[in-house]
Amino acid sequence: MDGRSPISARDRLIVALDVPDVARARALVTELGDAVSFYKLGMEIVYGGGLDLARALVDEGKKVFLDLKLHDIGTTVERATAQVARIGVTFLTVHAYPQTLAAAVAGKAGSDLAILGVTVMTSYDNADLAAAGYHAGVQETVERRALQTRDAGAEGLILSAAEAASVRALVGPELLLVTPGIRPAGGSADDQKRIFTPGDAIRAGANYLVVGRPVTAASHPRQAAESIVEDIAAAVP
Repeated sequence: MDGRSPISARDRLIVALDVPDVARARALVTELGDAVSFYKLGMEIVYGGGLDLARALVDEGKKVFLDLKLHDIGTTVERATAQVARIGVTFLTVHAYPQTLAAAVAGKAGSDLAILGVTVMTSYDNADLAAAGYHAGVQETVERRALQTRDAGAEGLILSAAEAASVRALVGPELLLVTPGIRPAGGSADDQKRIFTPGDAIRAGANYLVVGRPVTAASHPRQAAESIVEDIAAAVP
């Protein structure tokens, strides 16, 4: 499916700690234990003390995805990316505009940080893009940004699993495809508009799946995470 080293089913699951405070995030990490090895920290938790949490998780051997969606002038993005690289996290998101991507790639130079270009948010559809003034729809916009991400030398993309198969065919095996908007079969869509089950997303070409509320809001979060990992494992070729 890709040209990189094999990824275990457990490592393919990234649990989004989209909670209001570090204490709640810490409690979830403890409850999930060794069932989860990879966590996403978004803006809500980062602005509530989450950078210290990121450092602690890295020190404990966990992988961390900082979902900051950086987008600013090139110098600012480059310097901010360099600061993130020093923390030792695995993934950082930036918006997939050519200047922003190039700046982030320059900022992470010499580190193991992987830059992920954000294509189109999974809560957007064609009507949302039109309302924002975009002439192209979701599919065309995602594909254009995928090519720009590859050409900038970034390591991967954030995109819906609905576009994963076509983008995989377009950019080849090397780029990592990370898909949010994942919901187990029968689960609520919440605020997502382009959703897939874990197995379907893997079969479409995704490398990593970001899952939030189906795990963090579950009655038994560890059991929910283990079920998703089983679904992933069954779908990996």
